[in-house]
Amino acid sequence: MLISELISFLGPKGTFSHEAATFLGNDLVPYCTIPAVMDSVVNDQCVKGIVPIENSIEGPVGITLDSLAHKYDLSIVEEIIIPINQNLIVNPGCKLEDIDDVYSHSQAIAQCQEFISKNNIQPHYSVSTASAAKSIIGDNSKAAIGNSKSAELYGLEILEANIQDVDNNATRFVVLSKQDTNPTGNDKTSIIFSIYEDRPGSLYRILGIFEKNNINMTKIESRPSKQGLGKYLFFIDFYGHCKDESIMQILDEIEDNTYFFKVLGSYPEF
Repeated sequence: MLISELISFLGPKGTFSHEAATFLGNDLVPYCTIPAVMDSVVNDQCVKGIVPIENSIEGPVGITLDSLAHKYDLSIVEEIIIPINQNLIVNPGCKLEDIDDVYSHSQAIAQCQEFISKNNIQPHYSVSTASAAKSIIGDNSKAAIGNSKSAELYGLEILEANIQDVDNNATRFVVLSKQDTNPTGNDKTSIIFSIYEDRPGSLYRILGIFEKNNINMTKIESRPSKQGLGKYLFFIDFYGHCKDESIMQILDEIEDNTYFFKVLGSYPEF
């Protein structure tokens, strides 16, 4: 198999990232962190990498946004959205009253706070939901939170299904590549920018560019710029492709009115 055919994801096998990655094919390689997934693409170990970028309950995945802003010049070429059903995973024969501790990724723990609190279980963070499942094998005092695939992979059982606090729970993943995409006619574009601090109304002017051009924004997030308190980066998703002539003019105007500006990519809407 050619290295260029491989696709990286946040592993190990059995994570929600693994589930999302199966939309892309079967030549999948797990990596232990989100930056490691991005490194695999930058270093040509894999042609693409898939990472989580936001959850409908817990919001943005900070390490993904920060890595794209500060460290990696990769393009978002695709988005994948999957429903997230969290399950309490245990060793065969284990009962709820046996469990003292529960392990999972921080996002999964946050999504199941009501269940954890109601059952007086002590939560612990793991690198991923799948690694949490693997870590409890053979110990009936421990449980994990994750998807059904991780239970299947490690010979475990689902004791309680769908334990997330909110039913309409979904995570959006983005596929990263060194290559750009061409317009499809049904695209979104993601950008990052920071505004001039000494210019009142700077953010208002940027948002006005979208309004006057009748462009619909689908998301706006702010993140600390890591350059001091009160200094932020803004992440915006909007309809259109960066190679469309009208969008190119809009991006030029935004760049002229921002201190820092970066196009993260254009991709078909999921």
